[in-house]
Amino acid sequence: MDQIIIIFIAGFLSLVIGCVIGYYVRQSIAKQRAGSLEAKLQKKVLQVKEETTELIKKSEAKASDIIEKAQKDTDERRREFLKAQQVLLDREKLLETKVETFDKKETELQDKTEKLKSTKDELDKLRTEAEIKLEKVASLSREDAKKELLTLVEIDSQKDILERIKKMEESGKDTLDIKAREIVTLAIQKCAVAHTQELSTTVIVLPSEDIKGRIIGKEGRNIKAFEKITGVELILDEAPESVVISCFNPIRRQIAKIALDKLILDGRIQPAKIEEKVAEATEEISKVIKQVGEKTIYDMALLGVNEKLVQILGRLHYRTSYGQNVLQHSMEVALIAETIADELGANSQVAKRGGLFHDIGKAIDQQIQGSHIEIGIKILEKFGESEAVIHAMRTHHGDYPVDSIEAVIVTVADGISASRPGARKDSIENYLQRLKALEDIGNRFEGVEKTYAIQAGREIRVFVKSDKVDDLGVQKMARQIAANIEEELKYPGEIKVTVIRENRVVEYAR
Repeated sequence: MDQIIIIFIAGFLSLVIGCVIGYYVRQSIAKQRAGSLEAKLQKKVLQVKEETTELIKKSEAKASDIIEKAQKDTDERRREFLKAQQVLLDREKLLETKVETFDKKETELQDKTEKLKSTKDELDKLRTEAEIKLEKVASLSREDAKKELLTLVEIDSQKDILERIKKMEESGKDTLDIKAREIVTLAIQKCAVAHTQELSTTVIVLPSEDIKGRIIGKEGRNIKAFEKITGVELILDEAPESVVISCFNPIRRQIAKIALDKLILDGRIQPAKIEEKVAEATEEISKVIKQVGEKTIYDMALLGVNEKLVQILGRLHYRTSYGQNVLQHSMEVALIAETIADELGANSQVAKRGGLFHDIGKAIDQQIQGSHIEIGIKILEKFGESEAVIHAMRTHHGDYPVDSIEAVIVTVADGISASRPGARKDSIENYLQRLKALEDIGNRFEGVEKTYAIQAGREIRVFVKSDKVDDLGVQKMARQIAANIEEELKYPGEIKVTVIRENRVVEYAR
């Protein structure tokens, strides 16, 4: 028991001694660490102080440089200001000198003016006195003497002047007529463009009469589908073993012809097949139009023509006017205009382009409202043609004033091409009948005073009596006349209807 107590006491004492020794060891280690941390902090503080001192020195040096530079700039600007001030002072002195000189000259000029006035007054006085003395001597006033002298000269020279003027007129007229004939003849000889004449219908010959029944279809569904898709009219009973395609739009008519030929060759005629063949025909026509337009531009040797404009030009291949192919007519006008322009020294390229594009509006005049001239102007403006070309083409029907020699040339070339024998199918009798039919439609309305068909049948002007037709009636009459023309007449393009109502008062002062 005693041993255990002794062991316990010894262990307790060992523990106490170990704690004390550990405490002192820990305190010693802590002091060492604190000393090293304090040394590091002091070192860091010294480093920061050194960096701060260096930054302050650099800042002071930089500030000194800035101040020095600013001082230099200030001195430089002060010198420039003083220099400019001196220049202004010098100019002010110079201006004052000039003003003084001007004042002196103005004074001298006024003195001279007064002297001239006095001299003129003296001369006028002397002249008047001389005229009075002369009139007394000659017994004639100044005006009477002048009239008598002019009368004598006129009587002596009148016969010679008239004879010379007449001789010059006759000689000049003969020379101009000969030259004009030579130019026109040369232009026509150099132009060799073939023309094809077409109507508003196309005839397709059938292999047999039985094909007509298949074209019509059950309860007429095939022919109805065909006419609806193509926009043409099929006439089957006009001639045996043939079908007549009727339409005023030549492109639709050509598409319908190609599609019907494909359907007859295929043998299967039904609405779905009709749509397919019409789509194929439309694509073929688009390619042909593009090829024809490109060939025309190549044949005419033109550069810088927009691709869209070439496409529109190719559409004229299927357009006719009074039986004359419009594209061939346009090419002929271009060649004639170019030749005439070369002979007269005008711009042949402007004349040729104006001639080729003068009827470009007819390519789409059945799709867009307006005359083919207005449509053509918009097309050429849209696709980058020059103002000179537009001015040359727009005057060929007299809708616009002539403002260039190229415009006159295009108008003349258009007249030559359209009026030459064989160019157009319409005879003068048919032309007059068409104009008369237009005028008759206008004259049948009550209150109409007179009606004129102008612009080759492209416009009708109706004059009404102002006491029988009011302003509202004028608008109503214009719509009715246009509707009657659409119902009763067949014509290419568009006809403009103008109804005019005016009050005219005339008085005489006696």
